[in-house]
Amino acid sequence: MAPKVLVSDKLSPTAVQIFKDRGIEVDYLPDVGKDKEKLAEIIGQYDGLAIRSATKVTEKILDRATNLKVIGRAGIGTDNIDKVAASKRGVIVMNTPFGNTITTAEHAIAMMFACARQIPEANASTQAGKWEKSKFMGVELTGKTLGVIGAGNIGSIVCDRARGLKMKVIAYDPFLSEEKAQAMQIEKVELDDLLARADFITLHVPLTDQTRNILSREALEKTKKGVRIINCARGGLVDEEALADLIKSGHVAGAAFDVFSVEPARENVLFGLPNVVCTPHLGAATTEAQENVAIQVAEQMSNYLLEGAVENALNMPSMTAEEAKVMGPWVKLADHLGSFIGQMTDEPIKAINILYDGSVAQMNLDALNCAVIAGIMKKANPDVNLVSAPFIAKERGIQISTTNQDKSGAFDAYIKVTVVTDKRERSIAGTVFSDGKPRFIQIKGINIDAEVGEHMLYTSNEDVPGIIGALGETLGSNGVNIANFTLGRKEPGGEAIALLYVDEPVPAEARAKLAETGLFRQIKPLEFDVA
Repeated sequence: MAPKVLVSDKLSPTAVQIFKDRGIEVDYLPDVGKDKEKLAEIIGQYDGLAIRSATKVTEKILDRATNLKVIGRAGIGTDNIDKVAASKRGVIVMNTPFGNTITTAEHAIAMMFACARQIPEANASTQAGKWEKSKFMGVELTGKTLGVIGAGNIGSIVCDRARGLKMKVIAYDPFLSEEKAQAMQIEKVELDDLLARADFITLHVPLTDQTRNILSREALEKTKKGVRIINCARGGLVDEEALADLIKSGHVAGAAFDVFSVEPARENVLFGLPNVVCTPHLGAATTEAQENVAIQVAEQMSNYLLEGAVENALNMPSMTAEEAKVMGPWVKLADHLGSFIGQMTDEPIKAINILYDGSVAQMNLDALNCAVIAGIMKKANPDVNLVSAPFIAKERGIQISTTNQDKSGAFDAYIKVTVVTDKRERSIAGTVFSDGKPRFIQIKGINIDAEVGEHMLYTSNEDVPGIIGALGETLGSNGVNIANFTLGRKEPGGEAIALLYVDEPVPAEARAKLAETGLFRQIKPLEFDVA
């Protein structure tokens, strides 16, 4: 049966035709995205949803999207999609990060010019029959300092264009390395430094909990007198009321906004203020960009629905169609290994070392690395995904190292993950059997053979009699059914471990009873996403 896609926002006819040409059934309903009730009513029919910014993909919509496999956003911003809810339901979220980068960067530069030379007000005055040359005294861009908040895809293009205008460019971006900044011929600075030095400030970051109101009242009050603020990124990055107050007081000389905290912006505190330029979210609104992102999203979604290829996904690693067929179980294994380590480790992690042995060493290791890191970091940050995990790890100063080697053991391929803290090293290894199911094969250097279940219990102890009996009797008396029981030891009488796959979480009372026996050094409940 052919996959079925809903296009719920206005998209280029070329994109719709791409779906049809690839044999995908498509319903083009460009107004349904604005009707939450109607969208919720029909979304259960579709395998794919292609949108722009008008459709809001909420948790409520996703609850009704029982067949949905992929959401494709024609554009870069995905704050209209509940990505956490999508990930929990196994729905891939894709965007098109490069289709409108030039267009949006150009708009930011145009808005900066318009603000610097008061072009909209001068145009309105002149067309009204006035000739007010002295009223519209502007400033040059040449020689001025441009502060760029966010030096990613779009921000880096703005930096390049600004340098071409002979501006001095400084940038605040936690993910920008000194080496990259030097290559871009810009100066990397902290936010307070940028606020104090910039003549113009332009924002190019997504809207997240970390960036919301990044230009707060407090931040705006730290800016250089006469600064001009440009926002062509996302509404909510700037405290608009505070900015309006500072424009009225004369501290801020002007602003140019393409995006607003509430859209459509029928009214806003910035409207009507002197030297404030406003446009209706036109950053990506060029013929070229609209066509590019529409074509790109249709091709990406088709490739995934028909071939399993993942491109520009925000909640899982990208891989080609060929890789997807082979790598799926290994990605799941990598996540399980990371999750085990993350749940077992309470102290700060200094380093993550990942060993790939045998045939797995020839796979897409970037994707597997992301899965391991995301698995480890889920405990500290449940919202982490396969894209954000490496950045969060880098931000925390965690060193990531990868080793790949030829087949060196009893298995054709395996992955071993080791984390290093100030107190200890902890390791786990796993493989994928011929049935495609991930297995744990070694913990702390002790060989085991354990199926991975949603609910598990890990214990460590001295190798003494009574362990199996204590576990079986205690769990049984607390109504916990054991699906799989695995034991391992280093040597007779030495350190031993048990890993139990159980049908439901082990209650705290049962764990307390086990602790009372005095047989166990460690008793740890574990949870894994096996869906």
